[in-house]
Amino acid sequence: MSKKERDPYKVVCDDVCKIKKDERVLIIANPSTAEIAQNFYEAAKDCGALPTLMYQPEKTSFDNANEEVLAAIATNPEVCFSISAIKLGKDPHGSANPYKTEDGQEFTHIFDFLLDGKKSMRGVWTPGITLDMMQRTADIDYSELRSRCKKLDGFFKGAVKVHVTAPGGTDLMVPVEGRALLFDDGDFTKPGSGGNIPAGEVFISPLVGGSEGLIVYDGSMTFSDGDSILETPITCKVSGGYVSEISGGAEADRLLKTITEAENRALQMEKSGKLKEGQGAIYKKNARNIGELGIGLNPAARITGNMLEDEKAFHTCHFAIGENYDNDAPSLIHLDGVVRNPTITLIYADGKEKVILDEGDLRWS
Repeated sequence: MSKKERDPYKVVCDDVCKIKKDERVLIIANPSTAEIAQNFYEAAKDCGALPTLMYQPEKTSFDNANEEVLAAIATNPEVCFSISAIKLGKDPHGSANPYKTEDGQEFTHIFDFLLDGKKSMRGVWTPGITLDMMQRTADIDYSELRSRCKKLDGFFKGAVKVHVTAPGGTDLMVPVEGRALLFDDGDFTKPGSGGNIPAGEVFISPLVGGSEGLIVYDGSMTFSDGDSILETPITCKVSGGYVSEISGGAEADRLLKTITEAENRALQMEKSGKLKEGQGAIYKKNARNIGELGIGLNPAARITGNMLEDEKAFHTCHFAIGENYDNDAPSLIHLDGVVRNPTITLIYADGKEKVILDEGDLRWS
């Protein structure tokens, strides 16, 4: 079958997840993503798997997943697809009483607990996926993508800081000493592995409380109710690892509104017993945390106003405000924002530097 003829759903099930005969595959969708979910159902069935497809209403960053959805995930399927228009939804049980692994790690969502904690499940999540996006971005050269990720991982080893600048005005110093670079490389074949479709990024959680400088988001931004291409750049001053000032146009006001809502909800959740005593203040503080620095690596992706694709686009990086991936900055939000044509310089303990992106272009030499 030629590349143009390859079914992207079959590519994901066969090549990315390697779904096997008799594996249980849970697919969670919204009515608006029904066609995509049904296509994944058929592709999983063609693999000889035992797929189950269920629907819930669309969920925003602040909504809980339906109880039936959380119960279905708790059955620990071999593979779980979250085909959501916006979000899967939070787990109120996990928020109030986090799931714990034998080594003491805590997780506030059953999906994350089974995927990253117990490492008993493989996961795919596609918030905002569209039919067009699936057709354009899912069937890529995954061996080449994995090679890029591996190369960048080698560069990041030993780095203590990352300096990011961009023509739009971004100038941020990000501490990363002791942090591991994470991949969304399209290899979801082993229990405990998972990521987005479309795949194609590397990302790292900055040390909490250490980032300093300025982020000027000039691509697109995630808000509590969805994503948008930015008509006016959003400027965020970052002090001591947290966003201290936000300026720009209407979209800056929209970002501030989302962050403020997350701060207020965190305190309300503690008051109502949905968060443990003392957690409300922590969640509130981390609503302004710089939780992620990511680099887009999918050559088929472009900036469309849909963050699922935007953050994978070549010639971009993204910073997230809110929760991180190292489980030491819990928050009710994780808001990604894209910066165009960044220059990214790694700084090592001995003072040496390595430029890995030069105004958006990868630098391997």
